[in-house]
Amino acid sequence: MPNLVLSSPLKGWIAPLDETPDAVFAERMLGDGLAIDPLGSTLHAPCDGRVISVHATRHAVTLRAGNGAEILMHVGLETVGLGGEGFEVHVKDGDAVKAGDKLISFDLDLLSQRAKSLITPVVITNPDAFQIVRREQDHAAAVGDFLMELAPIAGAGATLAVAEGEVSREVIVPLQHGVHARPAARIAETARKFASEVALVAVNRRASAKSPVGVMSLAIRHGDRISVVASGPDADFAVAAVVELIEGGMGEGAAPPPAAAPAAVVEAVRVAPPSEPGLLRGVMAAPGLAIGQAVRFVSSDIAVVEAGAGAGVERAALESALAQVRARIEQAAAQSALGGDTARKAILGAHLAFLEDPELTASAHRLIAEGKSAGFAWRRAVGGYVEALRGLGDRRLAERVDDLIDLERQVLRALSGEEDEARALPPGAILLADELLPSQLMGVEAGQVAGFCTAKGGPTSHVAILAAAMGIPAIVAAGPGVLDVTEGASLILDAENGTLRVGPDAGQLADAQTAIAARHERKAAAKAAAHQESRTADGTRIEVFGNVGSLNDALAAAANGAEGSGLLRTEFLFLERETPPDEDEQARQYQAIASALDGRPLIIRTLDVGGDKAAPYLPIPAEENPALGLRGVRVSLWRPHLLKTQLRAILRVKPLGQCRIMVPMIASLDELRAVRAVLEEAKRELEITERVELGVMIETPAAAVTADLLAAEADFLSVGTNDLTQYVLAMDRGNPELAARIDALHPAVLRMIAQTCAGAAKHHRWVGVCGGLASDLVAVPVLVGLGVTELSATAATVPEVKALVRALNVEACQALARQALDQTSPEAVRDLCKAFHSKVGA
Repeated sequence: MPNLVLSSPLKGWIAPLDETPDAVFAERMLGDGLAIDPLGSTLHAPCDGRVISVHATRHAVTLRAGNGAEILMHVGLETVGLGGEGFEVHVKDGDAVKAGDKLISFDLDLLSQRAKSLITPVVITNPDAFQIVRREQDHAAAVGDFLMELAPIAGAGATLAVAEGEVSREVIVPLQHGVHARPAARIAETARKFASEVALVAVNRRASAKSPVGVMSLAIRHGDRISVVASGPDADFAVAAVVELIEGGMGEGAAPPPAAAPAAVVEAVRVAPPSEPGLLRGVMAAPGLAIGQAVRFVSSDIAVVEAGAGAGVERAALESALAQVRARIEQAAAQSALGGDTARKAILGAHLAFLEDPELTASAHRLIAEGKSAGFAWRRAVGGYVEALRGLGDRRLAERVDDLIDLERQVLRALSGEEDEARALPPGAILLADELLPSQLMGVEAGQVAGFCTAKGGPTSHVAILAAAMGIPAIVAAGPGVLDVTEGASLILDAENGTLRVGPDAGQLADAQTAIAARHERKAAAKAAAHQESRTADGTRIEVFGNVGSLNDALAAAANGAEGSGLLRTEFLFLERETPPDEDEQARQYQAIASALDGRPLIIRTLDVGGDKAAPYLPIPAEENPALGLRGVRVSLWRPHLLKTQLRAILRVKPLGQCRIMVPMIASLDELRAVRAVLEEAKRELEITERVELGVMIETPAAAVTADLLAAEADFLSVGTNDLTQYVLAMDRGNPELAARIDALHPAVLRMIAQTCAGAAKHHRWVGVCGGLASDLVAVPVLVGLGVTELSATAATVPEVKALVRALNVEACQALARQALDQTSPEAVRDLCKAFHSKVGA
């Protein structure tokens, strides 16, 4: 392979990379290269190639040359904080470019005032495959002048994945969002079980599979072809285990079609300018409406000294601090598991994996060996990875930066012996911050804050996930204006509309107070009447059940007046373990949940894995589109011994008949018949002669349009609106770019539900809804009007759903449903339903 000559992409003064005032570049954490102090204001392509990624804040671009060399050009230092201001991009991901083509234009004057430095590193990010054999430096250059010459390293390139004595296997990554924090942690956890050295190789870059941060830094995306390599005594087993884990999907669904431009990263979510003074706009992180006062949440800086007191002393101090933080995280994770807080448990698990990252601690130990203090070494080690992840231009990876910064802070606090200052918060505090760290939010009781709004952040960040789980209204990415709000200012935070109103007038406050008071009053009244039977105003029985996924959920549903459970998600027993639960374990768990419901009906959904839920012991082959592959009933019929074990466990629950069985993802009558055959065999084995109800979930268009055929043999039909909506609309419900458009009140989805109810009525079968639409109060009247007679909602919304049902008249609901089916958009349906809802007064 011939050498590659790179020309200068900028007019300016060429300098060694060592002179870059940033450790990430100066210490070559991202690779070797040169730096340019610019005199011009346009970045050009240094060679022919293709654009790998344009950073969403427009300050950096990476090209891949024809020979595989990857060149990162980063305009200025700490320019990511400008959020794209002062930059204009001339290319997008995937574009082919010629040497000299314009890539990025920038405002040189603005950068000179706002950036840490104008110096622009040009770095080869796959140094294992290419070396710089000649370079220009300490010299003024014009665009197109010689910059450096790269030579391929012998034995690298296509053969990088297989060194002598290594075992290697290729795998195409099926994970919807690529390898971000949680998948990286799972890979590291698996790799650490083996004595062999295990690595991942992606596009000629390599990282230890035992290092979750290193794995993340490879920026592996859906569909990438990577190699898993290992050397050592158990290399074959190590490679097989990691490949199986990746191919299984680790709970990640299929990827959406690639967009023309990359999604915004965490620091760069651009928002529309305020439409009026005093109104800030952001992105909803967790729903809700709150009135309160501004409380500036500023983290105090933690000072560290650079010089250490001796390598032995500093190593011991670091290990002690890491152990202290590790113990604290493990304790919090255990408490979360006991409390059924799966969101918090998963986030703490990712934090624990980062804390145990061997590459991260090794980097800190190297600096300690050079005479640095433990605090300085840890901050520098974490900082290198933080900048590396920010520089990748991947939104999901950039959102994980907060987790690393969080761990940096926790360990530095442990080293100093200090705790974060506990701050007394005033009633109705709405926290305002540049960003919030997960541990900071975990340290706040939900009742202490009315909401929060951050200048930066992303809607899929760990802080956003936590806020939703804690019921705290939250807005992220509202821009730097958040930091200008005066402490104590009166605020209205409307998360659903993504707005923060500063200093509202009396009328605006009154409207918000009225809305909140009415909401509280409705909830209180509904809660008080929660255990009354659910009938419409004209006497029609509509059962209101609760969706549950654990014993705690069942207890909560019963306490909130649920008349049974319309959906027990049994995945809680099957996921995040190396082997499936046996019959006895399942029977115990199902019995405990049935007992918690005190005889009320319990509809148990058979195992629903595949697609966006994966079990390690079910190595589902890599699929082009997992959402359309082996999932739901297809997995059960693929592994019928698991289905039979589960059915036997359900049949053992006493009293017999309390449990009904529901089969997910049915698309044909043959599948229902196959499951019934296994059920009848299990009944014979257990000498059960009584009838046990077997129903189907309507989640596919095929099931909806053949509902009359299914109802001839199914005992009941239950609509799973979440999956049905994504399949009817052909929109991935896991894609944040489509989130606002995926609405189960779309007329097409409602017509599918109407067809389901009509088909069921032919055979006198009842139809329920156990998807998200059953918890949407605006949608309940339409569902009743279409013929749905059972609603299974979240435990928290059960009282309100029951209260609403009592206010309904079926004939009016039927008229509403007929109108809804004739609308042309989900927005029109929602407007219609909201008007009806306001008339009902529920």
